[in-house]
Amino acid sequence: MITAIYPGTYDPVTNGHVDVITRAARIFDRVVVGVVGNPHHKAPMFEVPERVEFVKKALEGIVDNVEVDVFSELVVDFARRWNARAIVKGLRVVSDFEWEFQMNQLNRHLAPDIETVYVMASPQVSFVSSSGVKEIASFGGNVEELVPRAVAARLKEMFPNGRGGAPLSDQE
Repeated sequence: MITAIYPGTYDPVTNGHVDVITRAARIFDRVVVGVVGNPHHKAPMFEVPERVEFVKKALEGIVDNVEVDVFSELVVDFARRWNARAIVKGLRVVSDFEWEFQMNQLNRHLAPDIETVYVMASPQVSFVSSSGVKEIASFGGNVEELVPRAVAARLKEMFPNGRGGAPLSDQE
């Protein structure tokens, strides 16, 4: 059985993440979505249990070989804990590659036996990022096509005074 991990903060999970997870699940026997428990470089909007629940709900009925776990150690140590042979990373734009290339070299130094596999974002979600979703939602924009239902509902609840997105026409 070949296991891969897909680490991230998932703050919140987006349809882009779901795209990469479902595609990775077709490649590997098991994919473990690793939700970072305490990211040092950014303060998450959502607490760990809510992020985990968002991921689980987003994957319900879509894939059956994906598990969700929380980690607070080095990515390679998390991979070893699951006996994973690969780390899956999604790439959307060139700037993602620059950062991921650097992380790959560090991870390769720490764990040469664990490969990093890159999955290019599908065109329809290549522009979606968690930070972009949070920005849109905080100003009342409609994020329903960018994130799973549970996430969209929670963001609407958090930002109730939003206008719900741009009008569809000049007549509205």
